[in-house]
Amino acid sequence: MCTVVIRWSDGQPVRILALRDELATRPFDDPGRWWPEYPDVVAGRDRIAGGTWCATRIDTGATALVLNRPQRRVADPGASSRGILPLLGVAHGTEWRAHLELAGMAGFLLVLATPEQLVTWDFDGVRLQESRHPEGTVMVTSGGLEDRKAERHLGSFRAAGHPEEWRRLVQSAPPRDDPGALVVHHEEDGQVFATVFGELIEARPGRLRLSYSREPWTRRSWDTLAVG
Repeated sequence: MCTVVIRWSDGQPVRILALRDELATRPFDDPGRWWPEYPDVVAGRDRIAGGTWCATRIDTGATALVLNRPQRRVADPGASSRGILPLLGVAHGTEWRAHLELAGMAGFLLVLATPEQLVTWDFDGVRLQESRHPEGTVMVTSGGLEDRKAERHLGSFRAAGHPEEWRRLVQSAPPRDDPGALVVHHEEDGQVFATVFGELIEARPGRLRLSYSREPWTRRSWDTLAVG
């Protein structure tokens, strides 16, 4: 489960909130330049699969994010990891599809946000559907019951300023066992699935402002990474 809010207008910096929901025990690294083959890309790194959930390319101002989707939860053995998708998205733009084999992959929603366009691709394990979104503020989730988040919270984000007012919306309630909550905490069979990371991004070609926290619902200050 994840939640992404994107505000874009043609020619303006892209503004994003990304909340990552994951097993609390899954290790990951904070945003950095972790991939020598993508030297201009800043992203957090999943230590198990080696990919990412959110990547920004500094020279173009493009950000790509991947969310799990419920239609196909488990990939076939040997299939590509979803964590490669944001890296391919910022490297190749809308042509990312030519650089991997979709067959056998688990379901996903890939988001590509640039100062010129906002495009998403929804893969259910069989079909890939592309959607282009008009200017404005958009919220996307992992689907299913999580779609309640947009019903509850999108209006507030549309009315609020980025980044400080968006941050305060995230901090307005503690984690709850509710798929419609912005920040979640769910325990099942001895495992904890929760919001483990939050980041606020403002990106345009040659400039990135990124703040992030491993406890985004608290009042503690967020770390900041700035380029350009």
